[in-house]
Amino acid sequence: MDNLLSMQMNQALVAAQGRGQDGPDVSGVRTEEQARAVAEEFEGFFIGQMLEAMFKGVGEENPFGGGSGEKAFRGLLHEEYAKVMAESGGIGLSDKLTAEILRLQEAGGI
Repeated sequence: MDNLLSMQMNQALVAAQGRGQDGPDVSGVRTEEQARAVAEEFEGFFIGQMLEAMFKGVGEENPFGGGSGEKAFRGLLHEEYAKVMAESGGIGLSDKLTAEILRLQEAGGI
């Protein structure tokens, strides 16, 4: 499992660089606390994407809801849900990402 995570993270970083995207900036990470913060931020983003997909189409036919106001703020609500979930332990992704960031840093990959 750790080898799979390592391979996927390396592929994601290479793909982001190839497309001109920065991806998460892990070059300035020097401590475990900084690595944990970056990992939690990524996990929050990931959970937010899952929540957005999960809630797609929910409540659109509600006679008392919907409209442009709800559409405008729905993404912010999902983002906040995701941030709170990640800070509360999330789905365990940040632990693995923190370890992987530190491992890559020690190997000189970042």
